[in-house]
Amino acid sequence: MSIVDVIRTALFSLGSNRLRATLALLGIVLGIASVITLMAIGRGATLEIRQTIESFGSNLLFISSTGSGGITMRDVEALRVKSDAPSVNLVAPEIDHFGTLIYRQESVGARISGVSAEFQDVRNIELASGIFITPAHTDARSDVVVLGSELSASLFGSRDPVSAYIRVDGKRFRVIGVLKSQDVMFESTNHQAFVPITTAFYRLTSRFTISGEIRVDTIYAQAMNDRLIDQAVAEIKTALRLSRRITGQDDFEVYSQQEALKALEQTDQVFVIFLGSIAGVSLLVGGIGIMNIMLVSVTERTREIGIRQAMGAKRRDILAQFVTEAVFLTLGGGLLGVMLGFGASTLINGLGLGDGFTLRTIVSADIVFISLIVSVLIGLFFGIYPAVRAAKLHPIEALKYE
Repeated sequence: MSIVDVIRTALFSLGSNRLRATLALLGIVLGIASVITLMAIGRGATLEIRQTIESFGSNLLFISSTGSGGITMRDVEALRVKSDAPSVNLVAPEIDHFGTLIYRQESVGARISGVSAEFQDVRNIELASGIFITPAHTDARSDVVVLGSELSASLFGSRDPVSAYIRVDGKRFRVIGVLKSQDVMFESTNHQAFVPITTAFYRLTSRFTISGEIRVDTIYAQAMNDRLIDQAVAEIKTALRLSRRITGQDDFEVYSQQEALKALEQTDQVFVIFLGSIAGVSLLVGGIGIMNIMLVSVTERTREIGIRQAMGAKRRDILAQFVTEAVFLTLGGGLLGVMLGFGASTLINGLGLGDGFTLRTIVSADIVFISLIVSVLIGLFFGIYPAVRAAKLHPIEALKYE
């Protein structure tokens, strides 16, 4: 019996039981659709987080305290000494404070960051209008503020606020710039305000260490290039140990953008396995449904099998027919599942999640290909037993079956 005959017979058999075939492949359709949709959500979320990390800046290093002493402006100055950290290009400290910004009748609570001029280059800050914090502003402890895009919109609507005066925690500040909108999921500057770091300390929030030094929340450092990141990390650790007179265990942490991306990749792999396992349950249920339907089909078509064997069909022909039917069922379910999953992913792409976040989905060719291969393998796995059972039927016993 030729392959063409096997395929034709399988298609004829499935076509004569359309309702049963449809119900049988329903589980596969939903399983494949859920795999594609969940994987698309996972890929989209991973890309959003990656873009957020990369938007922080290039060759970026983060320095934070792990002890009670905190990090200080003295540490910042130590890192700015070129002879001690030649692989470090820029150093930008940050002091965080949550305050209230008021313009006329509008009042908004926001994160206010005290930063130096280097922060703009280190964190890839782009302006929509005006200027960013300058060294002159920092030296003079100027009462100036740069607004994030959505913060500006909340206070001023569509107007350009540059040169306008607002109140920050009750103190009068002049707006000197507005940032471009950032389309990232986390740590967006859209709802943030920036003031000179000296102004933040002396006018908004005064925080000292136990030794009476000015305390900062984070230090951002930029390596000269991506090849010098590891060397920059080593130099920073050495400079800070000397600055802080550390003889034992470090009370600070230095980590790079690459480390964050590596951690993301590991998390992504776990996330993919988790989502795949959830969707795999649906495929397993669908495969069991295929096996059940095929066993019923073997029982109902016992006499037909006997007639075919009496007319010369061999066991391998019977086996091939039922396996082909199972594969066609699951492959058809896989194709429908791909279309349903693609449609669902497209439908929810851009869905608002609140707080300005949007759901992003990415359907890639490898997900579709793997889904179709899995659907065929399910057909083979769950279709072999019913096919073997059909092939083992004795012709005489099959012909006697009513």
